[in-house]
Amino acid sequence: MGLNRTQLRQYERKIRARLAALGEEIHGDVARARDESYGEIAGPVTDPADESVAHLLADMDKAEISRDLNEARELEAALARLGEGTYGVCTDCGVDIAAARLSATLFALRCIACQAVHERTFAHPPEPRL
Repeated sequence: MGLNRTQLRQYERKIRARLAALGEEIHGDVARARDESYGEIAGPVTDPADESVAHLLADMDKAEISRDLNEARELEAALARLGEGTYGVCTDCGVDIAAARLSATLFALRCIACQAVHERTFAHPPEPRL
């Protein structure tokens, strides 16, 4: 049984709220990263350990921004699926995605069974075999 109109509107509100929160997070993180200079992170007297910590912190900031941008893209795609009438339907098998899964992952593309297959197939790089 697919999602009814009320459920679809609820998910749309949740998606839009999450997008707004992500937008604020991204904006704040980018502004903070722009304002923090390398010298402020590493300190006035640097040694190799301070430099490595400064690089690590800068990389973590970039990774956090990248993760948030990816989630925002996935949420935008979920909004597009809402508009197309395909939100909540597994892209692999066409079965309805459980409401609990959609609540946990608003942008879910697959039902749990198909997601498990997808992760087993694509989650790890191929390992060399002799």
